[in-house]
Amino acid sequence: MGTQAMITVIRNNKSMLSKRKDKKLGFITANTEKTEYNLPETTPKKLSEIRRNIIQENKIRSIKRLTVLGVTVVILLSIFIYFL
Repeated sequence: MGTQAMITVIRNNKSMLSKRKDKKLGFITANTEKTEYNLPETTPKKLSEIRRNIIQENKIRSIKRLTVLGVTVVILLSIFIYFL
């Protein structure tokens, strides 16, 4: 890469940097009003049901992961032993 190409790259990077600064504060606003959310009311019974469902889903997911890991290890070991 020649010297002129490096100078061109640096110049282009500087010009892109000035464009990026303009968009940097695009999501920040000076609005001080508090946003209100209309969330549904929940009961302790509903929350415990959701908690049990999440725990059960996590158990099923971990069993699937361990099964896939076990099968993969068995396949890799069998290939390794075959070629040994």
